[in-house]
Amino acid sequence: MTKDIVRLGKETLVYGTSTVVARLLNFCLVPFYTYYLATSEYGVVATLFAVIALLNVIFLFGMDQSYLRFASEAKDRREVFQHCFYGLLCYGGVLGVLMYVFARPLSVLCGIGIEHVQLMYLAVWILLLDMMNMIPFTKLRLQRRAWYFAGVRTASIVTNVLCNVLFIAVLKKGVASIFWANIFASLMSLVLLSPVVWEEVKGGRVKFNPVLQKQMLGFAWPFVPSGLASLLVSVIDKPILVQLVGLSAVGVYQANFKIGVFMMLVVSMFDQAWRPFFLAHAQEPNAREIYARVLTFFTAFALWVLLGLALLMPDIIKSNIFGSFHLIAPQYWGGLNVIPLVLVGYFFYGMYINFMVGPVITKRTRVLMWITLLGAATSISVNLLLVPHIGIVGAGCAVACSYFVMACALFVFTQKNYGVPYEYKRLALLALLAAGVAYGVHSLGGSLSVKIVFLCVYPVLAGIIVQEWGRKKA
Repeated sequence: MTKDIVRLGKETLVYGTSTVVARLLNFCLVPFYTYYLATSEYGVVATLFAVIALLNVIFLFGMDQSYLRFASEAKDRREVFQHCFYGLLCYGGVLGVLMYVFARPLSVLCGIGIEHVQLMYLAVWILLLDMMNMIPFTKLRLQRRAWYFAGVRTASIVTNVLCNVLFIAVLKKGVASIFWANIFASLMSLVLLSPVVWEEVKGGRVKFNPVLQKQMLGFAWPFVPSGLASLLVSVIDKPILVQLVGLSAVGVYQANFKIGVFMMLVVSMFDQAWRPFFLAHAQEPNAREIYARVLTFFTAFALWVLLGLALLMPDIIKSNIFGSFHLIAPQYWGGLNVIPLVLVGYFFYGMYINFMVGPVITKRTRVLMWITLLGAATSISVNLLLVPHIGIVGAGCAVACSYFVMACALFVFTQKNYGVPYEYKRLALLALLAAGVAYGVHSLGGSLSVKIVFLCVYPVLAGIIVQEWGRKKA
């Protein structure tokens, strides 16, 4: 068991290296945008990328998850790959044409206005290129070719950052530069992934298998509504904020929301390794004990990251370490109190990812649709209830509440249908420890030195809790 956990940790580290580099490079664009774009312009970017994120789920149609599931068991993985890849090319082409035709009403509907319709045209190319990249990326994950995966992701993000700097700061091309940079970054990924695609398509197309296609679509389609609902949790706040408080408020909110990227790094790097890992070990007799141990380790580490970011980031943002330059321009500081709420939301999303073993292993993925719809309903309700009264802080509360509800619902399903013996006592102790750190910092004045001391004490005590747990289960 320990060997398996160590391997998961190594793969998580490799995936995490690419994710960390990618997200950090991407995060570097946040201060860049806040100094070069007005809050209303940043609001346009945030709103349209929220729309792109939602449409990306529709374009992909859950076929990345279907490929992962069927290729892991298939004798002929080439057949599975081609059914996914070629099918998405045809399907995505149709959707792309429809988006071009209806670009103007879509621009008005999403709140960016008819004056930004050209950005909607660029969004179509971003969606098509990302769709073409996804199945090759998923193949690398399944084959555990983590370094290849990491290299392509890093090269893509570097391209994105360099193009942003060139187009915005040097060529002064404005908001459209951000979308062109994403197009070039996706093209870079596609070029680097072409050998992966060629491995599966060389020798000609395999014979169309309608039975396989039907099975794959049946497994995949629940990921569309569930994926949409899941994304609504994190992106529906932008369109709601546009309507209730305007594009400038969306820009302020988005700049601070992006600080949550550091928490999302932990969740994303774990997720990339976790799903192939638990599928590979599903048939082992001690699989459930492994899953329980993973949750304990994840909780201990994720809570430490949450505390560190929530306590230190406001001080770092306002500091004069870089002279007159700040991580976020001062006109965006009105949204700093959103940061802890977003971090808490991403922590609960990490718990949700842990509980994914239940529906995937039992092949009852349709429940994900209902759970994420519940999360989306929570997000919309909390946003509409709180945003009119407390503005962007209400949107942050909606993120935290939505992921909490989703995690609780998926936990109940997993325990009822699969039953993982999670160590509730140790998890509770870790939660109490985190709450104690937050309370201790607040009660002692919240100075930077106090925060650092408490953040140094936490891993020591958390390690004692985890080690004690491991000793009793050994």
